[in-house]
Amino acid sequence: MSPPEIDLAPELIGQVLDAVDKGFERQLAFTQQMMALDSTRGKEHQAQACFFEALESRGYEMDQWSIDIAEIEDHPGFSPVKVDYDNAVNVVGTHTPVETKGRSLILNGHVDVVPTGPVDMWTRPPFEPWIEGDWLYGRGGADMKAGLCANLAALDALKTLGWQPAARVHVQSVTEEECTGNGALSALVRGYRADAALIPEPEENMLVRANTGVIWFRVHVRGRPVHVREAGQGANAIEAAVSIIPALKALEREWNDARSEHRYFESLEHPINFNIGKIVGGDWASSVPSWCTFDVRVAIYPGVDPRDAAKEIEACIGAHANDHPFLRDNPPEVEYNGFFARGYVLEEGSDAEMVLGHAHAASFGASLESFVTPGYLDGRVFVLYDDCPCLVYGPVSRDIHAFDERVSLASLKRVTGTIALFIASWCGLEPATRRDRPRA
Repeated sequence: MSPPEIDLAPELIGQVLDAVDKGFERQLAFTQQMMALDSTRGKEHQAQACFFEALESRGYEMDQWSIDIAEIEDHPGFSPVKVDYDNAVNVVGTHTPVETKGRSLILNGHVDVVPTGPVDMWTRPPFEPWIEGDWLYGRGGADMKAGLCANLAALDALKTLGWQPAARVHVQSVTEEECTGNGALSALVRGYRADAALIPEPEENMLVRANTGVIWFRVHVRGRPVHVREAGQGANAIEAAVSIIPALKALEREWNDARSEHRYFESLEHPINFNIGKIVGGDWASSVPSWCTFDVRVAIYPGVDPRDAAKEIEACIGAHANDHPFLRDNPPEVEYNGFFARGYVLEEGSDAEMVLGHAHAASFGASLESFVTPGYLDGRVFVLYDDCPCLVYGPVSRDIHAFDERVSLASLKRVTGTIALFIASWCGLEPATRRDRPRA
């Protein structure tokens, strides 16, 4: 039986929240520093070096490594990938108490961000963060460098008061959350485990109760090239590829119609989306294109095996091909390169959720609410593969993955306060060592 949460005195709660408030300018400056570093896929190492230095300067025991596919490819949570992982660096800073009295914790966040899209469609350059009113703008600020830095700021707030966790804490900054989930999985396989995990993703000041799994797949279509003057004698690969999309959308409707069979998703209007995220093909405007590929991201319900979903997808494409005059004899190929991840449910009633609820109420003055999201979260790694309660909870945001992505500063400050109080209650407190104390 796990020990009960530590009851924090009202005076200490006030001190912790005040310390977060006083340290918020420093927190915000570091967040902007991290946001200014382009950490799109293949460039994550620059931001990771910055975060490594921040952790090391505070006295944490440091670990850094590049994801090794050979170490994780046999794990059931692995997502297939064909890119170079040399710069896919994970960073972990570990705090070890003088005497363990509380429960251990992983504070996780991802440093990778999605591409910006056309820069001229942003109000300002996406990697030059700016503030307007309550909003901090810039690519990756909301999703999720603000949350990543909040984990560190919460620990800093406790240390400025002369306290540190009375339990082991792993501060993780991982990569690949936006495309495979292999970063968090690599950290698990490396041996990082705890009694609970917290991930401050941008979740509107709420706790994620359940989220979908995700599959990425690519469809390859080969055509028959001829000069455009003889187009009728060839086969246009782009047109053939596009003809497959309505069939996939029909499967999307079928999966959405089954939402009543899946707990927590019954009331969501459209939890399953087959998103055609990229399409390329052809070589010359005056030649009938000989090739076309398109990339799809699709959600799957918790409890659905990605392998079973993949079979349905392939059957759908195969049935369409059988009715297509060209594809019948030239069947499309389906390739999986990226997310192949299960969804998960955070079961109600854990000690960790109860402690987070108390911390949230103290910081926000309101009860903690939960919701369901049809997006991917690294929480699945902890819940499914380590039986560890993972609290995905974070600030209010707008336009993540879009132009002018932004996070609410007022919300971020209160979330940081929640995290600090959660650490204090979950892990317990002991006097901080001088080496670990940050500058005021």
